[in-house]
Amino acid sequence: MNSRERVLLAINHQEADRAPIDVGATRQSGIAASVYHLLKRRLGLSTPTRVYDVYQMLAEIEQPILERFGADCVGLNRPSVAFGIRNEGWKPWTLQDGTPVEVPGGFDPRTDHLGNLVLYDARGAAIAKMPKGGFYFDRLEKFPGAAHADPAGLKIPLLSAEECDHFHAQSEAAWQNTDKAIITAMGPPYELFFGLGTGDFSSWMMTLACEPDYVKSLYERLVDAWLENLRRFTEAVGDRVQILQFNDDLGTQNGPFLSVKMFRDLVMPYYKRGLDWVHANTRMKVFMHNDGAILDFIPSLIEMGVDILNPVQTSAKGMDPKKLKDQFGKRLVFWGGSCDCQGALAFGTPDDVAEEVRRHVEVLSPGGGYVFASVHNIQAQVSPENVIALFETALEAGKYG
Repeated sequence: MNSRERVLLAINHQEADRAPIDVGATRQSGIAASVYHLLKRRLGLSTPTRVYDVYQMLAEIEQPILERFGADCVGLNRPSVAFGIRNEGWKPWTLQDGTPVEVPGGFDPRTDHLGNLVLYDARGAAIAKMPKGGFYFDRLEKFPGAAHADPAGLKIPLLSAEECDHFHAQSEAAWQNTDKAIITAMGPPYELFFGLGTGDFSSWMMTLACEPDYVKSLYERLVDAWLENLRRFTEAVGDRVQILQFNDDLGTQNGPFLSVKMFRDLVMPYYKRGLDWVHANTRMKVFMHNDGAILDFIPSLIEMGVDILNPVQTSAKGMDPKKLKDQFGKRLVFWGGSCDCQGALAFGTPDDVAEEVRRHVEVLSPGGGYVFASVHNIQAQVSPENVIALFETALEAGKYG
């Protein structure tokens, strides 16, 4: 059984030979470049470490590591993954913790008087900052909701012919040259709830509560653009992509950001419009990345058209793996749910990691409907030994029969 077959069985709620494994196929299941560099040295690989996502400082995962950990998926990314910086013209750079890496040629942060790294746009405006001693950037630019942008005058990014050609070529290469399942992020131009508030989230929350007509007019414009991007993307990749990802964050560690009623009244109809199009016009399964304590939203997400839920943050309130599997396992695929990224993976021993992985895989994998992945990105300062324990235990514990 090859990887693509294994993933297709899992996302159609059938058991394969083992539970599929995702090693960095998404920007929410990746590995911090500093950890990846140490991991490669631990495994005897001396190639340069490339940072393909300069926002989160995520490493490009190389073939020997994918093979070592049984990776079954490959991600399809835009030419410019973060901040409009194209992933080309690679050059040497050093992370703030001293890790030597390669970054795209257009990545050129400046150090301010406090020692923070700051990225600027072409007009000279600061758009992101990495605090001194930090590990990734925080966005500074105001997105449409926080900026209270006029929906009618909003310049919404649409896929260019060049980007479509890129997706066509890369999907063809992944289809012909690998046996992996292919996953691509192609959500609305901005996350309809959390992403629209970047730059001033509290202001956006007040807008949601007080100006529903404005919010709906903004959503209409964004979903119109999303549908056009979906048409262009689907024409470019054909049937070669199995999983379509979109992202939004509805939960905190201990509860939701907004009520289920507000979500259903204000946000859900617009996401459903896009997901209905995906299900009616493609064979792709819909994957939603959604952090935190989101138990109360899950019935609505299923109704909305979500097939796959990630990252299954088991340490958040109410997100018990057994409860989730018992209640929703026949209607929803769980992608993640492996080991607490805020607990054992970051601060435990390899034995702690292995024990938690076995426990969660035992609960989530029966009957299919499960893909193993880290619970969000593997953060800086996680030990290479814990990363090895995470994936090696998955290979062993995820076997069926």
